[in-house]
Amino acid sequence: MIKSLSFKSHLLVMLGNFGFQNSRRATSHGFLFCLKDQTITKVKKDARLRVASELDGSLSLRVVPPTLIAAEKEEAKAVLTLFFKKQGLSNAVAARIINKSDLFIDHLVSRLHSVHKSRYLVGRELTTLEIRDALIPYLESLLEEHGSMLADVVENFPHPPIKDKPITLVSPPDSAPDSKQVKAVSRITETSPAGMLRPQVVYLMELGMDLEKIKLITRRFPAFAYYSLEGKIKPVVEFLLELGVPKSDIPIILGKRPQLCGISLSENLIPTMTFLEDLGVDKKQWAKVIYRFPALLTYSRQKFKTTVDFLYEMGLSSENVGKVLTRCPTIISYSVEDKLRPTAKYFRSLGADVSLLLLRCPQTFGLSIEANLKPVTQFFIERGYTLEEIGTMISRYGALYTFSLADNLIPKWDFFLTMDYSKSELVKFPQYFGYSLEERIKPRIALVKKAGVRLLLNQILSLSSRNFENALKRK
Repeated sequence: MIKSLSFKSHLLVMLGNFGFQNSRRATSHGFLFCLKDQTITKVKKDARLRVASELDGSLSLRVVPPTLIAAEKEEAKAVLTLFFKKQGLSNAVAARIINKSDLFIDHLVSRLHSVHKSRYLVGRELTTLEIRDALIPYLESLLEEHGSMLADVVENFPHPPIKDKPITLVSPPDSAPDSKQVKAVSRITETSPAGMLRPQVVYLMELGMDLEKIKLITRRFPAFAYYSLEGKIKPVVEFLLELGVPKSDIPIILGKRPQLCGISLSENLIPTMTFLEDLGVDKKQWAKVIYRFPALLTYSRQKFKTTVDFLYEMGLSSENVGKVLTRCPTIISYSVEDKLRPTAKYFRSLGADVSLLLLRCPQTFGLSIEANLKPVTQFFIERGYTLEEIGTMISRYGALYTFSLADNLIPKWDFFLTMDYSKSELVKFPQYFGYSLEERIKPRIALVKKAGVRLLLNQILSLSSRNFENALKRK
C-alpha cells in the first residue's frame, strides 16, 4: 500500500508519525494546509531534509545534503524571480516578495523532490533546466487560478491569500540589498578554520577569475555560489577546454553565463550542440561560438526552431542558415515577432535584399528601428540619397547601419566632401565608412593627391599596401 502513496500522502504519514493526528490536506495545486501551525514547521523541516522512497515495500527516508537543499532553494528563487518579472514586476518588487516567502520556496523544493524522486534515490543532482521545467508549469497553473493575487498566495503560503490586499508594484527608493545575494556572496568569501576559501572558489581563481569577479557573478546569479566543484563547475570547464576554448576565455564565458554550470552535459549541453550542428553550426567553430554567446546553449529547441524557420522564410538556404548561426549566435536571442520580422519589413521598405543582409550582417537585426535604423536612413536622405540608393548601400554593406552617427558617419562624410568625388561613389562603395579615417582614409587620400592621380574609391581603400603602391605607379 505504501508504494501507491503520493508524495503528499507520504507527508501525511509523516504527520501521523510525528503525533499530529488532527491534520488535513488541501488539494488546490498541491498546497498542504495543516490545522496546527507547529505541524507546518515540522513538515517544512522534514521536507527540506528528506526525500521519501519505497524500498522493499516499506517507507524509508534518504537524507538530502543541506548544501544541495540550499542550492535548490536558490534555483527555485531564481525561477520564481524570472516568473514574476515576466508578469511585469520589477526586480526589486519580485525580490521583496520572495524574501517574505520562505515557506513557499520550501514548498517548491518539496515539489522538485516529488517530481524527480527517482533522481534523488540515486544521489543525482537536478540541473537548472530540469528545475525550471518542473516549476514553471506549476507556477503557470497558479497564475491561471489566482491571477493578480499570485503574489499574495506566495507571501501567505500555506494560508489562503488576503483577497482585498493590494499588490504594490513600486519598490521603496532605498530598499535593502537582496538577502539571497548577501547570503550567496557571504558563502563565496567564507573560509575554513585553516583560512582556505571553498574549493570551487579556489578552482575559479586558478582559472584566472579574481574574487571580486566571482562575487559580482554571484550577485547577479546567487545560485552560482551553491554549485558543487566536482558535480557542476569542473565538468563544464573541462568540456569547454576540450572544445578548444582557451583557458583565458573561461572566466569571460562563465561571467557572461554562469548558468552553464548548472546544465547537465550528457542530457542538455551535448544534445543541444548536436541539434545545432544538424542545423548547420560549424562544429569546428564551437570555441568561438560559445565565446561570442555562451547563452546559446541554454535556449530551448523550440526557440531554435522558431528562429531557423524565420531564416528559411526570408530565403536563406540551409547552408547559409548554419553560417548565420555560427557567425552571429546572438540572433537566437532576438524575438522573431518583436525584433526580426519588423526589422526585415523595415529593410524591405528601403528595397534592401533582406536574405543577403541576414547572411552578411545578421547583427544588424538586433538594432532598434527607432533609435538606430531610422536615424541612419534620415542621415543619408538629408544628404540627397534616395531610398533606392540607400537600399543598395545597405545590401552591399550590411554593417553600414551598425556605425555611430556622431563618431563615424558624420566625420567621414565631412571628410568625403573634401575629396572631390561624386556622392554616387558611396553608393558603389559604401564600405568607405568601414575604414579608419585617421589610419587609412586620410593617409591614402594624401598619397593620391601627392601623386597627382585619380583612383576609384574602392582602389584607394581596399587594396593592400603593395597593390596600392603599384596602382599609383601605373597611374
